[in-house]
Amino acid sequence: MIKTDILIIGAGPTGLFAVFEAGLLKLKCHLIDALPQPGGQCSEIYPKKPIYDIPAFPEILAGDLVNNLMKQIEPFQPGFTLGERAQTIEKQEDGSFIVTTNKGTKHHAPVVAIAGGLGSFEPRKPPIANIKNFEDHGVEYIIRDPEVYRGKDVVIAGGGDSALDWSIFLTDIASSVTLVHRRNEFRGALDSVDKVQELKNLGKIEMITPGEVVDIVGESKVEGVSIKRGAEVSNKACDHFIPLFGLAPKLGPIADWGLEIEKNAIKVDNTLDYQTNIPGIYAIGDVNTYPGKLKLILCGFHEATLMCQSAYQRIFPEKRYVMKYTTVGGVEGFDGSKKEAPKAVVKAIK
Repeated sequence: MIKTDILIIGAGPTGLFAVFEAGLLKLKCHLIDALPQPGGQCSEIYPKKPIYDIPAFPEILAGDLVNNLMKQIEPFQPGFTLGERAQTIEKQEDGSFIVTTNKGTKHHAPVVAIAGGLGSFEPRKPPIANIKNFEDHGVEYIIRDPEVYRGKDVVIAGGGDSALDWSIFLTDIASSVTLVHRRNEFRGALDSVDKVQELKNLGKIEMITPGEVVDIVGESKVEGVSIKRGAEVSNKACDHFIPLFGLAPKLGPIADWGLEIEKNAIKVDNTLDYQTNIPGIYAIGDVNTYPGKLKLILCGFHEATLMCQSAYQRIFPEKRYVMKYTTVGGVEGFDGSKKEAPKAVVKAIK
């Protein structure tokens, strides 16, 4: 039995930052994640994708963000159960919880924080009869390492942010990039749409709209795709076909825990602490929903901070916590090590 103060289900950015905020309160955390490494989508799906809306970082790769978060929580020595999925939860007589994974590992904590992002994912695949034959042989639904496409001819299909962002990113890596979309209008950010149009005008991206990839050409690997435009179908030679139609999220076993669910997300009370309908169980990050919810990493960081404050009061109802700024008190780990605040800053504040 693994015992901890806060059991965090999901080791993505929000779950990792919750460890830091809990550590400032001297609360121990343990994280469960079905993936074999921390980082969630940022590690598994797009580690090399740049992120632009993290405060103080004009641009940071998703994988680097995870590395920074892991370094930030080192002083607080979190535990990890990786490669296992949280399967069942049992409420104990004292109000605490026992969470058991699909591999039988049991965890006991007074507080459970679900930070599972959008849940588990399955790629939305285009209706191409022979596409399974080419998966991992030139057909990829997720770009994990852009270097795979260096010097290659790439066809991307889709009209959302992922299709636009990767089309832009791969222009500096691939030999050629072709973007195919069924409509003339795109669903992505206007800035990305403008950037793709600019790259098209410069001859760095070939854009085929409206158009649809209807077949894959090749024997044992992708050698090209068939693109339908109106009544005409033509072949386009390529080394890789990347359909980016999004990922279908599923909550998995968590959906059977008695939590209030709305549109595949967990309803929480955002007026105070992001607690669910079951006292002691919180949901933070993309997995939750409430009026005005924004699915942004920085919003998850905010939710994690307030959750930890509430968790402290739940675990220690007799204590009154007085918040101290890290610029004054520094950061002290569980092993006694401490990063002091700069003396100049302390003096100025005093």
